[in-house]
Amino acid sequence: MVTILSNADVESVLDMRSCLEAMEDAYRQLGSNRAINRPRSHTYFPAESKTWPGFNYRFKSQEGGIEKFAVWALRITSDMAGFATLAGGVRRRKLIPAAAGDRYVGLIFLFDMETTEPLAIIQDSFIQKMRVGATSGIGLKYLAREDSQILGLFGSGWQAEAHLEAICQLRKLTEVRVYSPTAEHRKRFAEVMTPKVDVEIRAVDRPAEAVRGADIVMAATAAVDPVFDGKLLEPGMHVGCIVASDKTQKRRELDDQAIERCDLVVVTSREQAHYDEQPDIYGAVQKGILSWERIYELSELVSGKAPRRSRSDQVTLFNNNVGMGIQFAALGAKVLELAEKAGLGKKIPTDWFLEETSP
Repeated sequence: MVTILSNADVESVLDMRSCLEAMEDAYRQLGSNRAINRPRSHTYFPAESKTWPGFNYRFKSQEGGIEKFAVWALRITSDMAGFATLAGGVRRRKLIPAAAGDRYVGLIFLFDMETTEPLAIIQDSFIQKMRVGATSGIGLKYLAREDSQILGLFGSGWQAEAHLEAICQLRKLTEVRVYSPTAEHRKRFAEVMTPKVDVEIRAVDRPAEAVRGADIVMAATAAVDPVFDGKLLEPGMHVGCIVASDKTQKRRELDDQAIERCDLVVVTSREQAHYDEQPDIYGAVQKGILSWERIYELSELVSGKAPRRSRSDQVTLFNNNVGMGIQFAALGAKVLELAEKAGLGKKIPTDWFLEETSP
């Protein structure tokens, strides 16, 4: 039988600790050549939507498999994608809920790599939230100072929540300063998240207040343009960012000055940075700020093939620059295991997906 899981099913069984363990394992497998990915693909329909002026239909896909789990994952989203401008002129990526009932379309398909049969179809939203935060967390685990206590956080949405939760699992924070362009949003984030993580969270009015004196600076936003002045970075800081730009919709959270200040740079995928000509990494190489030889991958970091922080005064960067198929394979396999133990999900016959001939 093929298992169908909703976001509610996933959220009821998946916590951040499990996500961190699964992500670290996935990248260790990748670094040992026991996992594989196809680079993410964004395909934009060239004509604007007639229903949603200024937005274009976009189909996203990424896939990968892990030998340890014998699972292959294909993640797809069917989106109406564009940009929105907030008060004050700040631009943000925006996805329109164009499906019936003001909803979105995002699915993860899991396949058994031995029998080739489909195993599950899973709504992707909650896994998406958690896997991004957990991946940034694994980069931080190996790059941030062990005594890091103060977090400067950019963003006040779902991704900021997941990143705060991941970081609190990995470092003993004593203070969090959160900044986002809308004062009401950052204040509400501080009020809601303080009791959840049991750390003092303070909403600040300017980006510089979040950065100065922090041990960790984490950007977890939907930004189009850099969210703070890179000249503010200080020795010993760890920096993280999550914007995964493509050739059509250019975006970045860090400016060139921030990249230039970093002594050690790690990305999720060099190939994706090059393929998508991502402005923060690819652009820095084109300008001579970085070289490809100085850019390491998370799988290399986790498997011991890349340098880790060696001095307390180093500025380190983990650029969580793309979602990868192995992330969905690892978390999909974990969620399916937990959901089956809990008796969650709907079942449909595997025979519906099998055919007697091969084209």
